[in-house]
Amino acid sequence: MKKPRLKNEDIAYICHSLKQLYHAGTAPGDAFMMLSEDEVSEEGGRFFAQMSAMADEGTALHDVFRRTECFPHYVCSLLEVGGRAGKTEEALGALAMYYEGRSRQQRQLKVSLLYPAVLLAVLLAVVVILLAFVLPVFNDVYAQLGASLTGVAGGLLMFGNALRKALPVICVILALALIFAIIMAVSPGARDTLSKKWIKSRSDKGMWRKVNEARFLQALSMALSSGFDHREAAELAMELSRGTEKFELRCKKCLELVSAGAQLSAALREAGILSKADCRLIETGMRSGMGEEAVARIARLRLEESEEALEAGGAMVEPVIVIVMCVIVGAILLSVMLPLMNIMSAIG
Repeated sequence: MKKPRLKNEDIAYICHSLKQLYHAGTAPGDAFMMLSEDEVSEEGGRFFAQMSAMADEGTALHDVFRRTECFPHYVCSLLEVGGRAGKTEEALGALAMYYEGRSRQQRQLKVSLLYPAVLLAVLLAVVVILLAFVLPVFNDVYAQLGASLTGVAGGLLMFGNALRKALPVICVILALALIFAIIMAVSPGARDTLSKKWIKSRSDKGMWRKVNEARFLQALSMALSSGFDHREAAELAMELSRGTEKFELRCKKCLELVSAGAQLSAALREAGILSKADCRLIETGMRSGMGEEAVARIARLRLEESEEALEAGGAMVEPVIVIVMCVIVGAILLSVMLPLMNIMSAIG
């Protein structure tokens, strides 16, 4: 059977629906069969029917998800942690919330970048037209007046002539860029491949660092709330850091420190996973018997911070593009118009 392509909103829907059915006491096999009956597409119906059959055979929920080969590693691992901790319903709820947030981030990113991308393309076209076609006209005017473009304007004229000669090559490059953009728009597989490579290179920086920390803390909180000791909880949470090498090293250091007898808050601080302020909050929570709530709260804050970082980054793109391109266009016009004004004033 062809494996369906699951988007973030699809994963959120599946996890949220299963959480509700689990809360109502529905058996896993029956829950998947209900999803199969509600599915509009024939392919989706067969997909859930297959999952229902595996669940009826006694396969654990996380193994059902894993065997489909359609769900991310994070989904299967967190369900495994939740199953071992007796918190499957909570794990489904956490996954639904996480992937709803990822879906919002993707939609926001598209909206935030679409208009600036179109604006950048238009402004670049204006600059190319000014350099390749408008400046030569001004140069002809200067020649008729017995002068020529010099300085910055002369340099821009030479650059514009080079651009005009290279227009066929530029058109080919733009065509290839357009084809690439179309492939990225219509092919989820290509987007995922590019996204994974980009995330791997940025796996422990900026927004993705906060996302990794939130994942780790979600699993840690779930394990702690189910009675696992600190070492076991850290070991389970570390399973979710696979694929992000730099963050995995920090998790391993945290696990080594906890195994050596260090307090969890101190290990998180020494490993560079959390700040001193966050670790003090966890330490206070541990003393009051609410350590897992403190960890869960910090996990939610990390996810919120990652969304805010994305919003801030998207909001900065448009004004930066507008300012830079306005400066470029203004510089071109001034470099041409000021000498012309000097000539006209001399003639007058």
